[in-house]
Amino acid sequence: MTVPLILCSLVLLICIFFSKALYKFGVPSLLIFLVIGMLFGSDGIVGIKFENYELVQQIGSIGLIFIMFYGGFSTNWKAAKPVATKSVLMSTLGVIITSVLTGVFCKFILKTSTLEGLLIGAVVGSTDAASVFSILRSRKLNLKNGLASLLEVESGSNDPMSYMLTITILSFMSNEAKKQSIFILICSQIIFGVLVGIVLAKIVSAILKKVNFEVEGMYPIFVMAIAVLSYSLSEWIGGNGYLSVYICGIIIGNSKIKHKRSLVSFFDGISWLMQIMLFFILGLLSFPSKMPDIIFPAVLISLFLIFIARPIATFGILTWFKVSLKEQIFISWVGLRGAASIVFAIFAVTHKAIIETDIFHIVFFIALFSVSIQGTLIPALAKKLDLVDDDMPVLKTFNDYKDDFNERLVEVRVTKENKCVNKAIVDLEIPDDILIVLIKRKNMIVHPRGSTVIEDGDVLVVGCNNLDKNYMECFD
Repeated sequence: MTVPLILCSLVLLICIFFSKALYKFGVPSLLIFLVIGMLFGSDGIVGIKFENYELVQQIGSIGLIFIMFYGGFSTNWKAAKPVATKSVLMSTLGVIITSVLTGVFCKFILKTSTLEGLLIGAVVGSTDAASVFSILRSRKLNLKNGLASLLEVESGSNDPMSYMLTITILSFMSNEAKKQSIFILICSQIIFGVLVGIVLAKIVSAILKKVNFEVEGMYPIFVMAIAVLSYSLSEWIGGNGYLSVYICGIIIGNSKIKHKRSLVSFFDGISWLMQIMLFFILGLLSFPSKMPDIIFPAVLISLFLIFIARPIATFGILTWFKVSLKEQIFISWVGLRGAASIVFAIFAVTHKAIIETDIFHIVFFIALFSVSIQGTLIPALAKKLDLVDDDMPVLKTFNDYKDDFNERLVEVRVTKENKCVNKAIVDLEIPDDILIVLIKRKNMIVHPRGSTVIEDGDVLVVGCNNLDKNYMECFD
């Protein structure tokens, strides 16, 4: 037991060290963790023998739960709302168009069967949010016209559609599907997934506003349990668990709840741990010695995705919204393939459907190719297309953004006429860029929390960049 623990610790430390060393160069963490996993694998320097696809599928499913929940939790809905329609169409119709075109390409050019070609298309149909936004954050790449929010919502919400397509095609390949049952499957996946996510999130948000846990550490544990429940309950009743957990994360993350900053820090750490674990073990599972056998079809599929399938989907949808040509070119280029695609490929491998191609290594190579080529060129392309906005920090498109504390500090005296009297801070309609730093109450100093109730006679020490009458209306 001691040796595996030492090995796990060393792997985490190595991943963290290389991630920090290459972070400033915009190298996606996904690529770093995958390569380290390959070095530890059967064909690598360490030579760990590992071929348990079923175990990786289970680990991948758990990892994606927390990655997708935090993806929703960190989405700033105020910034994303104006581009939500475009993002949702890209994450649904865009995935379908990309998957079908790729499937047709595989059938006629690579001579796969129809269903096997469509399966490959479905597996690589979604884009990778973690890689895209690690690049945007590390390079502080500020994008114009809400592009960061559009890409965030699209890449964070398109995995459920890719998952549904993958499961649907696998059911056809194993002769389990009927036209009526497939229609019911798709409808139930969407309806139950959305309902479970919304209902659970609303209940949890209400609980977090009203209920005080004696131990502050219970709040992240409580929300973590809800994330797992959202996925598992949705899957149990026939819904899409990934869709459910993503929606649940968006609603909770954009609600005024207690201890939100500590929850952000907690889930940020959990999300990174899941990414390291997931990407490393996917790299560990791969066999680089098998790459020469699949490199030709994998490169062709990669190029087709980058230059034909993704652009057709992007231009076919966004042209109707009068999105500029430069923006459409950039959005098309940022369609990175990543860990979710590899996990869905493992679903195909472990399914009882008979698959003739080495779909795991093909998809694995596509992800490596996409992240290493497309990912590293994103900053240069954004500057070339003049889409960089130096006036708007990219981090403000995320809920976990914390601005530099350069605010003015102003004292606000509360009287019984103020509407904030006898209300908890969490229940006040306070803008995101205003912060109650502390409360002077008689001869005491009160450190404010979301559950802290403001009393008559309190003096609020308020910090913000531009304190004006609009902000004062929160307290008057």
